[in-house]
Amino acid sequence: MTRRDSLYRRLLTWLLLPLMALGALMVLQAWIEARQTADRAFDRLLEAATLAIAEQVQWQDDRLWLDLPPAALEMLATDAEERVFYALYDAEGRFVTGNADLPGPPRRDDEKAGTLHFRDLVWRDLSLRQGVRRARLEDWQTRERFEVRVAHTREGRERLAAELLRTNLAYILGMAGLAAAVVVLAIRGALTPLSRLRHAIRARDPRTLTPLALPLPRELAELRETLNELLARMRRVKANQERFIGDASHQLRTPLAGLSARAELALRQDDPQRWREALEAMQATSARTSHLAVQLLSLTRLDNPEYHPELAPVALDDLARHAVRRHWSACHRDGIDLGLEASETSATVAGLDWQLEEALANLIDNARRYGATHITVRVTAAPPVLEVEDDGPGIPADQRLLMLRPFHRGSDEPDGSGLGLAIVDGIARTHGARLRLNDGLDGQGLRVGLHFPEETT
Repeated sequence: MTRRDSLYRRLLTWLLLPLMALGALMVLQAWIEARQTADRAFDRLLEAATLAIAEQVQWQDDRLWLDLPPAALEMLATDAEERVFYALYDAEGRFVTGNADLPGPPRRDDEKAGTLHFRDLVWRDLSLRQGVRRARLEDWQTRERFEVRVAHTREGRERLAAELLRTNLAYILGMAGLAAAVVVLAIRGALTPLSRLRHAIRARDPRTLTPLALPLPRELAELRETLNELLARMRRVKANQERFIGDASHQLRTPLAGLSARAELALRQDDPQRWREALEAMQATSARTSHLAVQLLSLTRLDNPEYHPELAPVALDDLARHAVRRHWSACHRDGIDLGLEASETSATVAGLDWQLEEALANLIDNARRYGATHITVRVTAAPPVLEVEDDGPGIPADQRLLMLRPFHRGSDEPDGSGLGLAIVDGIARTHGARLRLNDGLDGQGLRVGLHFPEETT
């Protein structure tokens, strides 16, 4: 099982990693600075030692002579037990005196007297730091050039560099610890409003859909407003559901009460003819109630936001012919002319055949119930349209949107439920189509069409 992702851990990681990288760079810089500082300090000692030795060089008996004072080399002898070497060379580079025959850098003829050179070298498996001073005797008898070479091992330099690094490292670690503590406290402080928002949401009554009024920073205030918008939509959905449940209960209660009254009245009669009349009325009422229940279930399923059916190619021409054949008998009994108009080109859309059949059934049934004498089912291919036109009283233009609301009826027809157009509208939305209510082609009646998008063909 993987660990849950944490915003706190993510922020901590993305902030501490750069700090650690910066700390590593600071440690590297401190190490470089410590070595450079140690080199500068000991190079000054080398410079002083070469100068002290050069000042003691004299000309005696036609040769260079050196009386080396102990202090000249003691300044290089630290408690690190370094080894110190020195040598004196004449103008031709011949060794004159010293405790080691040290190598030197190449000479240049134009080099001025008094110049000083530093370099690192490995001599007899020893790592040395060497200072070379080129000078000349300045007196009234001679102007002899000479060279003083002094070198020592690096133990003292390394120890000084380590001490300087330890000092800087302690400072860097202290600053890193302080920075890490500040980062942790800052992240906790920044996430405190988020924790308050979480606690406020968790502490709410699940039945409460009132907006959140928690003061938050600007970034979280946007999240709060988004949550409030979601709560507002949920309030509207809940209100619609409660209204739908109330309307459905009322619609079902009325026929059920009628069934109970008819049964009670029939039980009080002794005439079989009255019983037959009561049974026929009860059968018609139960049929209407069953139809209403089916419509309620269809509308509930269409209004479910989680309902995402898989669409398949459907031929609108075949669908329309099947609907006309199925409803022709009922329309013929009522004296209604039911016909079909289809284009020569087949119209195919992505959809659910049973839903489109139900939409056509509702449209034909509505036209039949509300006074139509001629009903036409029409199919066009470009663009794909499935529509039902009748010559009934129609619906006023300012009432057409209201007719799409559940249980809203344009007349007092007792057999209607006010769900037909609402179901057709839900089916249209499921198929990505637009439901349009227009006047008939001759300006009379009503034309209800499902206009499908071109890309579904």
